[in-house]
Amino acid sequence: MGKIKGFLEYKREVPADRGPLERIQDWKEFHEEMSEEDLRDQGARCMDCGTPFCHTGIMLKGMTSGCPIHNLIPEWNDYVYNGYWKDAFDRLMKTNNFPEFTGRICPAPCEGSCVLGIIKPPVTIKNIECSIIEHAFEQGWVEPKKIAVRSGKKIAVVGSGPAGLAAADQLNKAGHTVTVFERDDRIGGLLMYGIPNMKLDKEGVVQRRIDLMEQEGVTFMSGTEVGTDYPVEKLEEEFDAVLLCTGATNPRDLDVEGRKLEGVHFAMDFLRAGTKAVLTGSDPEISARDRKVIVIGGGDTGTDCVATSIRQGCDHVIQLEIMPKPPLERQPDNPWPEWPKTLKVDYGQEEAAALQGEDPRRYSVMTKKIIDDGNGKVRAIEVSQVEWVVDEGRTVPRPVPGTEEIVEADLVLLAMGFLGPEAALLEKLGVEQTERSTIKAGYDDFTTNREGVFAAGDARRGQSLIVWAINEGRAAAREVDRFLTGETNLP
Repeated sequence: MGKIKGFLEYKREVPADRGPLERIQDWKEFHEEMSEEDLRDQGARCMDCGTPFCHTGIMLKGMTSGCPIHNLIPEWNDYVYNGYWKDAFDRLMKTNNFPEFTGRICPAPCEGSCVLGIIKPPVTIKNIECSIIEHAFEQGWVEPKKIAVRSGKKIAVVGSGPAGLAAADQLNKAGHTVTVFERDDRIGGLLMYGIPNMKLDKEGVVQRRIDLMEQEGVTFMSGTEVGTDYPVEKLEEEFDAVLLCTGATNPRDLDVEGRKLEGVHFAMDFLRAGTKAVLTGSDPEISARDRKVIVIGGGDTGTDCVATSIRQGCDHVIQLEIMPKPPLERQPDNPWPEWPKTLKVDYGQEEAAALQGEDPRRYSVMTKKIIDDGNGKVRAIEVSQVEWVVDEGRTVPRPVPGTEEIVEADLVLLAMGFLGPEAALLEKLGVEQTERSTIKAGYDDFTTNREGVFAAGDARRGQSLIVWAINEGRAAAREVDRFLTGETNLP
């Protein structure tokens, strides 16, 4: 725990952000740093709760409660409070390969299950985590580790997102020779191109970790698509085991009239183009400049589209959400320690509100049609309000007659989630898929129907959180190690 009665003495505080009208002028990370004294005060708020739920990592009603990688949160909170930063860093690295990623982009289910959150705002776990690892980098404690003995076993990891990187890091530490394949031109998968630079700096944070892993012996092959550039037969011949961490990259589409009009794009295509433009200093292939943008989807990806559109100089941006507006506080059917289904104003909505004068989100709205301008381009969309009703035991949205409306748009971005992994590589490998199109592999052993071929992360479990991806990458690494050596000492 932190300080006795610290949770009574100190209020929850998080780092100040640069003002929204200032930060939209660039693509830099927008969180300011807290002083060491303030961080110690926040660590002091960690109470002697007896049974901490923050590191449980369980699913409740389909939502994550607690940390899936089981971070030793009370321990490193106590170390920060007492000023033992090196000990806090050592504790943090026992469970998390990449705290600089999770400390920035994880939605922090640990804070949603914090015991203090029952009566007061929860401990600022996420910010303390990020501060610990950044302090460690500054102090030179994060150094490449020399692998003393190599096993002689070769492993191919397909996909360089958080699951693939976590697995590669663990398997390399076990002494195996690991090659990570990535079809994009840069390593990182979702971390590199699926998340905008202002949330996760690509050169200063993502590439920093990749460089470290390379120094430790991991081989990265970017611009190499397995099954196309690198035949699956060669993969199976040259490696003793294959781990598929390709992610759930098949986006959910919108089946309405006008879907194929010019100016309608999947959110991830838009975000990828935007990040590539930032990294290369070029103009994005898909740009929101001077355009009326509608983002369909209310999750993190939708928020990233709002923020990216603003930075690219859009004329106006609206975000449509088919779900009702969440309440301000927990409801009786959403008790602690479940993830709190309450209204949150993320960075993109804050920026849009500052620029446009109001929150860009509109709730309980269904898109009925995308309207042509007469030349094959999108001009507007037709929407209507919906009410949620029970139909044959399922809660479904039903359009409300008389609420139809035409909303101008010349760029429509579909941010409605993902259905599972792309099937082409799986078919070439002969790997079975589930009814949900995910790779058929158990959470206990991560094995597919093909001997020596394993699967982990979103490709196996479906669209999820970065901490679940790291959890699965670490767990799959244990099973690959066990398969190759007959036992494993990996944590």
